[in-house]
Amino acid sequence: MRIIITGGTGLIGRQLAGSLAGDGHEVVVLSRNPSQAAGIPAGVRLERWDAKTSAGWGQLANGAGGIINLAGESLGEGRWTEARKQAMLDSRVNAGKAVVEAIQAAGQKPKVLVQSSAVGYYGPRGSEDVTEDARPGTDFAAKICVDWENSTQAAEAMGVRRPIIRTGIVLSADGGALPRMLMPFKLFAGGKIGSGQQGFPWIHIADEIGAIRFLIDTAAASGPFNLTAPNPPTNAGFTKAIGEAMGRPAAVPAPGFAMKLAFGEMSTVLLDGQRAVPKRLLDLGYTFRFSDPVVALRNILAK
Repeated sequence: MRIIITGGTGLIGRQLAGSLAGDGHEVVVLSRNPSQAAGIPAGVRLERWDAKTSAGWGQLANGAGGIINLAGESLGEGRWTEARKQAMLDSRVNAGKAVVEAIQAAGQKPKVLVQSSAVGYYGPRGSEDVTEDARPGTDFAAKICVDWENSTQAAEAMGVRRPIIRTGIVLSADGGALPRMLMPFKLFAGGKIGSGQQGFPWIHIADEIGAIRFLIDTAAASGPFNLTAPNPPTNAGFTKAIGEAMGRPAAVPAPGFAMKLAFGEMSTVLLDGQRAVPKRLLDLGYTFRFSDPVVALRNILAK
């Protein structure tokens, strides 16, 4: 079937596109700069879009098996100035509107729309287990996730099934947060961040892709799903796991005040957390390949 992926040039999008194409699906990745897109897997087609409208690509939604909406500027790159915060919000809302526009025009609606989000939806939550029925937080990261999710809500009224993926910190050797987290450990200077007691909801890239594909294929899957490994550790527990996997100590903490000075408001991504657990995903029958952080890290480091 035809699968359209927005945000398909990012870490998750590239891996997902390659997985789907490898199984014989027609995969179309939308990009604002197709000529500059790197690392696109074999068999994946690139189409240009403006990330605001369905102009030039919307016809592909007609009869499509599904749309995966991952588009949005990274929250983890650069300080959160007011201009950057607006750009991060606009990129998500505009992409969602473009997807809805394409679905509205389609005579044969796509069967499923997977809408991206993040565990930041819940805001800082301390040590409590957070399932998908928890209310959203009130900080900027939470508000942007709420607007991101709502950007494609209109598709449900058109009969399109819509799973929402609230993703944790994706572990991969090919990008994302992990390579930056490993660097201090390589220098024997790794350790917990801030208090270390904040939840650290992580997921191996293989399970991120596996869970998305599971939600595409499962007719009963709609609404929010936490894409996080079961039993998330604290930040201190996860950094200890990094040390164990690398054979390095985890004894040099990064003080919270230093993180705030270095990153400003963006430091909340590092200093605050939540124990988001994948209750609905497990209830539907998804089996995680990686639920132990040490095992997951060793798998990634061996690549």
